Amino acid sequence: MKIILMEDVASLGRRGEVREVATGYARNFLLPKKLAVAATPGNLQNLEHLKRQRERIEQKARDEAQATAQRIAGLTLAVTTRASEDGRLFGSVSAQDVVQFLGGHQITLEKRRVGLEEPIKALGEYQVPIRLPHDVTATLAVTVTRE
Repeated sequence: MKIILMEDVASLGRRGEVREVATGYARNFLLPKKLAVAATPGNLQNLEHLKRQRERIEQKARDEAQATAQRIAGLTLAVTTRASEDGRLFGSVSAQDVVQFLGGHQITLEKRRVGLEEPIKALGEYQVPIRLPHDVTATLAVTVTRE
């Protein structure tokens, strides 16, 4: 029996795919749990419409992420802090500091999106990668200077 998956099914496929499955599997499991619908000509036509709609939404979100990446690339986080004679900071610049800085520029994101493996603990200039949705990556310049 041909079906259209309405949700991701681990052993079968992803949402929106058309699959051939055993009639009993479809009738007893997939259809009652609304994980799939029968692949009738009307449902296939509706699926194409939904795919086009989803592509437009994803393209719009991807464009917004690109615009956010350009805004981030134009910013520089300048941190002035106390440091020792050999350039080690008394404290550090962490991912949370980056998130707060971007929040001040109306860019909201989660701390886990900042690609800073360890906090910055030395004077200098750094390029911090920021992972945005839809596989878009932006780079924020961070400059740490002595007080």
